Amino acid sequence: METPVNDDDLDRAAEILRAGGLVAFPTETVYGLGANALDRQAVLRIYAAKGRPSTSPLIVHVSEFAMLNAVVETWPAAAQQLARHFWPGPLTLVVKKHDNVPAEVTAGLGTVGVRMPAHPIANELIRRAGIPVAAPSANRFTQISPTTAEHVRASLGDRIDMILDGGPTTVGIESTVLSLAEDAPVLLRPGMVSQAAIEAIIGPVDVSSPVRTREPHAAPGLHVKHYAPRTPFYLLKPGEAVPPGRGKLLRMPANPQAYAASLYAELHIADTEGWDWLAVEEPPPSPEWDAIRDRLRRASGPEIRL
Repeated sequence: METPVNDDDLDRAAEILRAGGLVAFPTETVYGLGANALDRQAVLRIYAAKGRPSTSPLIVHVSEFAMLNAVVETWPAAAQQLARHFWPGPLTLVVKKHDNVPAEVTAGLGTVGVRMPAHPIANELIRRAGIPVAAPSANRFTQISPTTAEHVRASLGDRIDMILDGGPTTVGIESTVLSLAEDAPVLLRPGMVSQAAIEAIIGPVDVSSPVRTREPHAAPGLHVKHYAPRTPFYLLKPGEAVPPGRGKLLRMPANPQAYAASLYAELHIADTEGWDWLAVEEPPPSPEWDAIRDRLRRASGPEIRL
């Protein structure tokens, strides 16, 4: 049963972060695996714990706008417009990085993704630590993202120093990632802050393609195979026959917000039940389902050895 996070827990977690340790904590999207974003050795511990390749950059989390001064070199007008509208919230903005940020955070690129999470535990932890916090999802690389503290324990176990249990996350899938590093904004990863909502603030946005190279990626979560259960997972067209064998067809909510909030939890449960396969029917082709279709396609995608 969840035990409420108290002041002592937050103070201890903040001290662990300042000392170069790893803390898993809840955000509104998924649980993050946090380290001091300005400490190279701490950041390297994230990669080691997750088994994450150095070509996949980390998102840096801040608790207030003043903290951006240590992370970003430039803050475009479009970034300020979007942050005022969507922060705190599940939108990551990729901009030119400050020299303070170690190359390990950004996969050696000159850009960094930043966001302000909309979760009281996440925000208070970062505020008490007094440092920007690099935090990818708190799970082994390419596996199902964690939406409860128990998912973190099952995936990372004793690889990290502390887990703050804030109960189930509410959004349920990772943040939208938008690059503002060049002249034209580019949607790198869809999320529950939609392309349409972004375009209503700053105008037209381009959309990136899946990553299939060994080169550093402009954002996390761009591998063709990602967010995947260990059990073979299929995305079925409406009416398509299920695979042979003993499998489970997941019945998911008809509402995209409810679907996103429950997707990873349902996959975690089904992945432990010993099925030959798991499957879901492809959601509708309408824009409000873009982020969910993205996660399902990557979870069911081919294993590509780079």
